[in-house]
Amino acid sequence: MSVATLVAIRQRRLRTRTAVVAGLTAGVVAAFAASLMVGNTFYGPVDVLRVVSGQAVDGASFAVGDLRLPRATLAVLAGASLGIAGVTFQTMLRNPLAAPDIIGISAGSATAAVVGIVALGLSDTAVSFLALAAGLGTAAAIYLLAHRNGFAGTRLILIGIGVAALLDSITAYVLSRASEWDLQSAMQWLTGSLNGATWASVAPLAVACALLIPALLLLGRDLSALRLGDDTAAALGVRVRPTRLLLILAAVGLLAFATAASGPIAFVAFMAGPIAARVVGSGGSLLVPAALTGALLVLVADLVGQNAFDNRYPVGVVTGALGAPFLLFLLVRVNRSGGSL
Repeated sequence: MSVATLVAIRQRRLRTRTAVVAGLTAGVVAAFAASLMVGNTFYGPVDVLRVVSGQAVDGASFAVGDLRLPRATLAVLAGASLGIAGVTFQTMLRNPLAAPDIIGISAGSATAAVVGIVALGLSDTAVSFLALAAGLGTAAAIYLLAHRNGFAGTRLILIGIGVAALLDSITAYVLSRASEWDLQSAMQWLTGSLNGATWASVAPLAVACALLIPALLLLGRDLSALRLGDDTAAALGVRVRPTRLLLILAAVGLLAFATAASGPIAFVAFMAGPIAARVVGSGGSLLVPAALTGALLVLVADLVGQNAFDNRYPVGVVTGALGAPFLLFLLVRVNRSGGSL
C-alpha cells in the first residue's frame, strides 16, 4: 500500500470522525433544548432563551430556570461522566464488558447509599458523600485484589463481578429490613433518577468534570497505547503502572461523583463506549465520542421516561430497559469475535 493511499485513508477517517463528533454534539444540543421546552407546559425557544439569559418570564422562570435547567444540566454532566469513565475502563482492560457498572464499582456506591438511607438515616447530602467515598473505596479494593504478581484485566473483571454480587446481596438484605418510607427513598435512589435535581447537586459534579475530564483527555494517547498491551505500550514510551493508576483514579472519580448526584443510572457507562465505537469507526480515541454518547443517552432516556408514557419513569428505568438487550448482544459478539471495542 502506497504512502498516498495511507494518507487518503487517514484523511477519510478524520473527516468521518469529525462529522460524527459534530453530529453527536448537535444531538446533545437538540436534546438539551428539548428537555428545557417539553414538560407539563410547553415553552417555545424564545421563552427558553429569555429565561436562560436571565430575564423574568411568567411561569417559565420557575419551570425552566428552577426545574428543567438543573435537571438537563445534570443529565449532560452525569451522562458524559459515565460515558467517558466507562470507555476508559473498557479500553484499558481491552474488553467491552469491563464497564464500571458490570465490575462492581457502581454497586459499592449503591450499597453505601442504601445503608446510609435505611440504617443510618442520613440526609441526601450525606448520602451523596457516602456514596462517593464508597465508590472510590470499592474501586481501590478491586484494584488491590486484582493486582497480584502483576496486573491482569481478566482477573480484575472476574473479581469485580464477584464483589458486585456480594454488594448486591448486602443491598438486598438491607432493603428487606427497611421500613416502607425508607424503602421508597432507597429504591428511588437505586433506580437512577434526575428528579429533584438542583444547582447544589449539580455543582460538585460540574467541578469534578472540569478537573477530571481534561485529565483523561490528556492521557488519551497513553490510553490508546494500553489497548495494544502493556509490553507494546511500554515500548512506545508509556509508563504503564503510573498511567493506569491515574486513569483509574480519574475514571472512578467521575463515576463516583455522577453516581452520588443522580444514583447509578443503569448501563450508560456500559453502552456509551461500544455505541461510540460503532458510530465513529476504527482508529482514534473514543473518549470524546463516548462522553457525547453518554450525555445523549441520558438526555433522551429522561425525555422518554418523563413524556412518552402515561406514568413518569426515572431515567434509570429507561436506560436499564435499553441496556439489557444490548448486554446480550455484546455477550454474543464477544463470544464470536473477541473482546475489543
